[in-house]
Amino acid sequence: MSQKILIDTDPGIDDSWAILAALRSPELDVLGLTTVFGNTDVDNCALNGLRLVELEGNDHIPVARGAGGPLVRSSLDLGTMVHGLDGMGNTNPSPPKGELDPMPAAQFIVDTIKKYPGEVTLVPLGPLTNIGLALHQAPEIASLVEEVVLMGGSVFAPGNISPLAEANVFHDPHAAELVFRADWDVTMIGLDVTTKILVRPADLDLLYAANNPASQLLREIQPCYQDFHDQFYGLAGAFHLHDPSVIAYLLAPELFSCIQAPVHVVTEGRCEGKTIADIHRIWGERNSTTVATSVDSKSVVELLTYIITH
Repeated sequence: MSQKILIDTDPGIDDSWAILAALRSPELDVLGLTTVFGNTDVDNCALNGLRLVELEGNDHIPVARGAGGPLVRSSLDLGTMVHGLDGMGNTNPSPPKGELDPMPAAQFIVDTIKKYPGEVTLVPLGPLTNIGLALHQAPEIASLVEEVVLMGGSVFAPGNISPLAEANVFHDPHAAELVFRADWDVTMIGLDVTTKILVRPADLDLLYAANNPASQLLREIQPCYQDFHDQFYGLAGAFHLHDPSVIAYLLAPELFSCIQAPVHVVTEGRCEGKTIADIHRIWGERNSTTVATSVDSKSVVELLTYIITH
């Protein structure tokens, strides 16, 4: 039986690969997309969510618009320099044909979890605002989800939006703190592994040769993402595979090595957004998070490329 997942996302170029991979995987049953600000504004993210479910005939999957800004932070930092103003690499895609679900994302999350108690895996790929709002609204959902597997944070690797912070957590550290302290099982796929997973031009040649709607969309939108990685990291056409790594974990967790530690989030000051793993449980007042620390990067790229090309 396929695993029921609910994807909370801010598409986003790497989100697009992750969502398309999830939709193409028979092992996963995507119950819906909820969208949040992050890689671009929430309106663009919502439209991109509709575009992605429509691309290969999955328009029966609902897309619900969520939060347009963080819970507490006054500033709104968007990742448009990485993903383009439209979140799709400045390709200005055609409007989607369908309409958004009328339910706000947080309510959609709560209702979906209660509809399938003990069966839903939450898969956050962006700032955790919608998840934080859902917890505020219905704290009991923490006991009703199967698990939370998120892309965000960093324990040992440098940050990617500040010297210490990963972007998804930085965008709403207060929501992230709510998620990590809640009484549910959380797995953190963060920069400790995602910056080790490199897609190289040879991988892209194989991906694009499939010439299907998913691969062709990625061909169109990924140059913007490559340009950023060239300018910021000097990767010569390669790029890090962040959000799709969560889908790889869901499908093949044996490709990742993890530690168990409570995770705390710094919510103010220069270190805002830093995720701290209390490895020795010195603070000790919350459940452990499963933190991915190493990965078989070659196999992850091969798996995610295979899904798009077959």
